[in-house]
Amino acid sequence: MNILDSKLVTFASALSIVSLVGCSDKAPTTFQGYAEGESLHIAAPFAGVLEQLQVTRGQQVAANAPLFVLEQANEAAQRREAEARLAAAAARLSNLQTGRRASEVDAVRAQGQQAKATRELSTSQLAQQEKLFKQGFISQAKLDEARSLHQRDLARVAEVDAETRTATISVGREEEIGAAKREVDAAKAVLAQNDWKVAQKSMVAPLAGLVENTYFSRGEWVPAGQPIVSLLPPDKIKVRFFVPENILGNLKVGQSVSLACSGCGAPIKAGITFIAAQPEFTPPVIYSKDSRAKLVFYVEAKPPSEQAVRLHPGQPVDVALD
Repeated sequence: MNILDSKLVTFASALSIVSLVGCSDKAPTTFQGYAEGESLHIAAPFAGVLEQLQVTRGQQVAANAPLFVLEQANEAAQRREAEARLAAAAARLSNLQTGRRASEVDAVRAQGQQAKATRELSTSQLAQQEKLFKQGFISQAKLDEARSLHQRDLARVAEVDAETRTATISVGREEEIGAAKREVDAAKAVLAQNDWKVAQKSMVAPLAGLVENTYFSRGEWVPAGQPIVSLLPPDKIKVRFFVPENILGNLKVGQSVSLACSGCGAPIKAGITFIAAQPEFTPPVIYSKDSRAKLVFYVEAKPPSEQAVRLHPGQPVDVALD
């Protein structure tokens, strides 16, 4: 082999080494991760005995499907009371707006005529008693009694005149009618509040999803705010994975990735929804001999709801960059 051939071989060997080094430094495109779910914990804001538990663990439920019912006898009684108060307030308002009936007005007018006749009689009697007193036929006490009766009859006429004016007014009592309207509005608000309290004792699923767990049995006392059912909607399932720093620059929110897992069948498409700004050490759940001391960046990806049901929280997942 001549000198030229020897140089050519050396050059080819160097090229192959550079090529191998370049291949070994190529950034990986598949990363380890795991599925995670954000469960909804369904609770009632009021305490009570659990009367009905209408779902079981592992059951798929539709949106607005009934979940559980707490006893609501006290709330139902309060609602009936509020309903009765509203009816009474509405009746008072109606009475003020329509005025008195014709027969009631006639009765008040008749009372007025009677009071005026009585007044005229007592006026005549008072004049007679004063004449007799001047002539010395009656005492001062008898005259004072006649004057008292006359004053009583005058007051009665004034009272009946006022009642007659009030009875004949069908409109114009703006202040009274306004107050009655406010009473009706307040009664409606109390009734709406009681309707809400009754509704809070009977909960439905806010979203379609998987019943992950139930925490009480029928007949048990449930404290206020204590979760009774945990629900996992498909759109609350996501995948967490971790990438090294040299990959971070190639990722962006909205980028597509492919998810693969044991028993999942065909790859699942997902979109990156979050990229952490700070690094962290590889979490224990994906430790390996080569990666346990490395700094990585946390990334989240979310699959479509119809595909997310194929994943289970805690399940290991391989994430491939598209």
